[in-house]
Amino acid sequence: MEIVLYIAALVAAIGFLVLCVSLAMTLTSLKKTLNEVSGTMSGLEGQLQGVTRETTELLHKTNDLASDIQSKSEKLNSVVDAVKNVGESVNGLNTSVRRITSSVASEVEKNEEKISQVIQWSNVVLEIRNKWNERKAIEEGRSGYSNYKG
Repeated sequence: MEIVLYIAALVAAIGFLVLCVSLAMTLTSLKKTLNEVSGTMSGLEGQLQGVTRETTELLHKTNDLASDIQSKSEKLNSVVDAVKNVGESVNGLNTSVRRITSSVASEVEKNEEKISQVIQWSNVVLEIRNKWNERKAIEEGRSGYSNYKG
């Protein structure tokens, strides 16, 4: 009966030894894996610092660009207002020309053909003037951005 106790103790000791060896192997493997994870995390930390720095630079550039767009938009609004005023002036001029031509037409019906030709030519001149003023306004708008013409 004592021999059974010794055999049971030996089996228990062998089982405990196998358990300890397998636990040691598992912990060694886990240590290696954790060391690799630690190295990866260190690399990621460095990369994240670079990304953070680049993101900050990009944010500053975006803010500068938004400010530049805002100032150019304000300048463009003044150009648009100037063009609008020119358009209103041309419309007023067209209205005046229409009134004059209608009064002349009612007085001189026999010269309708000549009057219509005058109106056509005046409209052509007004269109040319309008386009000229638009180009001038655009060029003035462009020259407002750069005073250096090299």
